[in-house]
Amino acid sequence: MTETAYEHPLMKAYWKQLNSGFPQVREVFEDCMVEALAVLSRDGVSAYLDAAGSIGRLGRGVEPILVFLEEWPSVAQTLGEEALPLVMQAIQAMQKSPNGKAIAPFLQTMAPVARRQHSLEQLRHYLDIALDLMGRTTGSIHGHHTTFPSPGLPEFFQQAPFLFDQLSMEGVRNWVEYGIRNYRTHPERQKEYFSLQSADSRAVLQRERHGVLFADAERKLDIYLRGLWQESEQLVPYSTAFDELRKPIPYYDRLGMRVPDVFDSHNDVTGIDRYRAVLAHMVAHRRWSGQIIADNYSPFQRMAVEFFEDCRVETLAMREYPGLRHIFLALHPFPKEDDCDPETTSCLRFRLAILSRALLDPEHPYRNKDIVEFARRFHDIMAQGESSTRDIADLALSFVARTRRQSDQLAKVHFDDTVIDYRDDNRHLWQYIEDSDDEEFFDDPDKQSSKKPAEAQSLPPRHYPEWDYNSQTYRPDWVSLYEALHPKGNAADIDRLLQKHAALAKRLKRMFDLLKPQDKVRIRYQEEGSELDLDVAIRSLIDFMGGANPDPRINMSHRTSGRNIAVSLVLDLSASLNEKVAGSEQTILELSQEAVSLLAWSIEHLGDPFAIGGFHSNTRHDVRFMHIKGYREHWSDEVKARLAAMQAGWSTRMGAAMRHAAHYLSAQKADKKLMLILTDGEPADVDVHDERLLIEDARRAVKELDQKGIFTFCINLDPKADEYVSDIFGHRYMVVDNIQRLPEKLPQLFMALTK
Repeated sequence: MTETAYEHPLMKAYWKQLNSGFPQVREVFEDCMVEALAVLSRDGVSAYLDAAGSIGRLGRGVEPILVFLEEWPSVAQTLGEEALPLVMQAIQAMQKSPNGKAIAPFLQTMAPVARRQHSLEQLRHYLDIALDLMGRTTGSIHGHHTTFPSPGLPEFFQQAPFLFDQLSMEGVRNWVEYGIRNYRTHPERQKEYFSLQSADSRAVLQRERHGVLFADAERKLDIYLRGLWQESEQLVPYSTAFDELRKPIPYYDRLGMRVPDVFDSHNDVTGIDRYRAVLAHMVAHRRWSGQIIADNYSPFQRMAVEFFEDCRVETLAMREYPGLRHIFLALHPFPKEDDCDPETTSCLRFRLAILSRALLDPEHPYRNKDIVEFARRFHDIMAQGESSTRDIADLALSFVARTRRQSDQLAKVHFDDTVIDYRDDNRHLWQYIEDSDDEEFFDDPDKQSSKKPAEAQSLPPRHYPEWDYNSQTYRPDWVSLYEALHPKGNAADIDRLLQKHAALAKRLKRMFDLLKPQDKVRIRYQEEGSELDLDVAIRSLIDFMGGANPDPRINMSHRTSGRNIAVSLVLDLSASLNEKVAGSEQTILELSQEAVSLLAWSIEHLGDPFAIGGFHSNTRHDVRFMHIKGYREHWSDEVKARLAAMQAGWSTRMGAAMRHAAHYLSAQKADKKLMLILTDGEPADVDVHDERLLIEDARRAVKELDQKGIFTFCINLDPKADEYVSDIFGHRYMVVDNIQRLPEKLPQLFMALTK
């Protein structure tokens, strides 16, 4: 691409700001900007380009800048643009140390890790863990100044998505701490530990696995909020592992609902039900609590008001959903009446916990006359209706006035059996007049008014995983695939190819007529259809003439009953298709065009929905997928024009192309879904030196498609295909030795697979 390739002035300015000399970056820059412009603010785009330019000038080659350009927009969309300074600080720390090679795996796994973390606070914890690992395992050689990089750091970054799939932030921290403590002086064993290859690494991982992770339960919780409470709110996890003195507790504000990143079962209440209790409590506050001016209340009075208000909204929630009672009571502590000594200890918090239990549990065993009386008064107020926060605050103040003691001022406070961990911190109840923070309730107008340019026309990249057979794990978001509509050529070229095979086409038509179902089902009352439904049309005309509203559904259509197949034809368009066929002047590409044309004509004759796409790749950062025909398109001159313009180039990253084609095929409503892959060689790419790697990835992709109910079949034009194609497709393949017979073989194969 030349300097003048970017015609839009804004795109030219963006490229100039990036200031990169890598040709690989130039190839994908405009496509990456599509996603960036869609999700980033104006300032965010500028910071994105500045950061990418800085990464490109680190002297670490093209890989880090390519990965950053591809991954950052999705990271920013998950964590916010304010995460960028933290990421850049971590990159600078690695660059200044001997750990520069860890920058690429760090950036590569940022997006999947961010999707599991959901919050800036969690990102800080993750980076603290990584930098602690780096600092404590980077060492000197025999006491000299020359230092060696941390052997475990790159491995940790590569395994981070898997670790966060299995563990909470605390679990990851404990797992890393064990590896540092035991292997910091053993480079090889450290590398094995952090790559999850050693037995004790896997054992510690199993030891730290517990509870329900928020990332696994998020979708269920979102449905719970929407379905039961008609609430839609951002859920943001936090970790309880990094503040030993003051454990964080749930809360909500204008940015979302904050919940722990993991919940274990407790008192026969599962982790998912503990999440539901937290959300139910916060939603109840949002629905029924009002605000109180806090300035005239003492800390003890505010505490009492919070306990009473918590019980009020929970009582209202239990009225709406009685099943919550069991969960609330199982999670609520059950303090014993005589556990606190008021002579030596402040028992105010303890008394409030007892009262809270009594307010929720009509069968409580407490005998204290004040507890019994205020429980009765509470239920009298609740029996009159929803009551209000002000009503319950007055009752709370009466309780404090009646039960306060001199010992409540003592520094020693009784905390045992007083922590109700499903309740939030009640910050929403209080309004402070002296230091008003009303401004925080309004969004920055500059942010609201910032407009995102919308000049880019192509689709943003899709990121797909790739299977690493060496570690038996997926590399998340490893491949960047760019899709586009194939350019057009001359549709008459395809018509000439069909005319060339007119005799074969006539023979194929007779065979396909035998497959074509005859049992058509009429679908009536359609506003749009293939023909007029005369009975309905006449009735509508009579209504119209009589002054009544006519029925607009005067058409009908037909569908075929007995054959329900959707087909995706995926074409390998790598450079080897430009080779001449032995004994012919035609290239493999030209013969493929003939075969695909005949197949498309045949499938159109049958009426099956089918799509055609072609792919090639130039490293994992630049896989191209061109749509030639969509499922809803007919075999028209427009489709023929795209097929006529097919060109071959680059390499064959087959697994990514199959996953992408399956993304569209799996959405089709069909009883049988068939994917045909037409290729002339084994999966390969210029950035992969292990010839088995992409073969194993394609094999894994076939298994994934099987699980989705997609039947794959490969037509291979490589005479040596028997050496590898069965490893990928098992017995579902055909090797065409005589390529010149491909136009005949391909439609016949389709007929055999679908009859």
